[in-house]
Amino acid sequence: MGKLQSKFRKRSQLYRASQRGAADNSTDSQVLQYELAHQGSINTVTNLSPDLCVSGGSDQAVVVYDWKQGRMCQSFQGHTREVTKVQCYAGSTWIFSASRDKSVLMWDLDQGDEPIQEFCGHELVVNGLAVSPEGRKLCSGSRDNWMCLWDIESGQCEQRLNISRNLVTHVCWVPGSSSLVQSSEDKTIRVWDSRSWQVTNTFPAKQYIQTHCDVCPNGNYLVSSSNGFGGQGCEATLWDLRQPGCKVVEYRGHIQTTACCVFLPTGPSGISRVATSSHDGSLKIWDQNTAACMGTLTLDGAGPLVSLAPSDPSSLLCASFNAGIHFIQVDEVSGQGSGPGGSALDIKVVARF
Repeated sequence: MGKLQSKFRKRSQLYRASQRGAADNSTDSQVLQYELAHQGSINTVTNLSPDLCVSGGSDQAVVVYDWKQGRMCQSFQGHTREVTKVQCYAGSTWIFSASRDKSVLMWDLDQGDEPIQEFCGHELVVNGLAVSPEGRKLCSGSRDNWMCLWDIESGQCEQRLNISRNLVTHVCWVPGSSSLVQSSEDKTIRVWDSRSWQVTNTFPAKQYIQTHCDVCPNGNYLVSSSNGFGGQGCEATLWDLRQPGCKVVEYRGHIQTTACCVFLPTGPSGISRVATSSHDGSLKIWDQNTAACMGTLTLDGAGPLVSLAPSDPSSLLCASFNAGIHFIQVDEVSGQGSGPGGSALDIKVVARF
């Protein structure tokens, strides 16, 4: 597989971490600088396993990285334009990548460095990818208004539907379900039935473009994020999927586009949390139910923070335009803060690659 050995060096970086109920405080921290995963901006990062992440960026590469050991494992070259999204199938070595070259490629970490399947048919950049829970179907969505359902084994498109103005920004499958959700530049969230390939629900349109969406593990809630500027429209919204279109709370505090939103694994306190990242260079963690901001981490000079990948309650990966991927550690600190039980969050960058 041609694994590359990395060289470690420590580099002092200045990051600001703030907690709910406290003023921002700046601290110097020693951040491990690993071998860079990409040359240029990074658009997307996700988890392949507890130790491995997959990312894609402007260098057209799909990279598998051991972020715990700080070493690159594989770099797949096959796209002719920048990679926009990567998706993995849990419990396997399958990797799917979408690109501005209008294609989706499938890779297998155990089967060399050439794509093992190709899914072609979109007319514009592909921004959404989702694998069905049983691993047989792949959904793709594009700015060309088409949502497509593919058979993974044959690479054939089985279902496709064009909806006017549905410029897809993200797609995710509802766990344990035949339903998918997708966000769009037309400011709406749509729920699809993968069996009929029809939209079953369309959420009330927000004021701004919907940039991203995520579904919690039990399939009950959806969170979506919004485009915006000057603090207007830069929120994320929690929706109840059991009552489609029912808005629960909004998470407000970013001052530029909220590019990504994800549910976090539950930590020792038992508090359900949501993480958001923004073009304003900050990452925020929220109490899912109360919408209180539990902590903010600002990455100076990193530029837009466009993708998040949580792996466990204390580990979070964050992709940036200007400063690679950050391995962020989130610890619950007892006896501090004003959260339940006096808990607070200590958010810090451990490594960058």
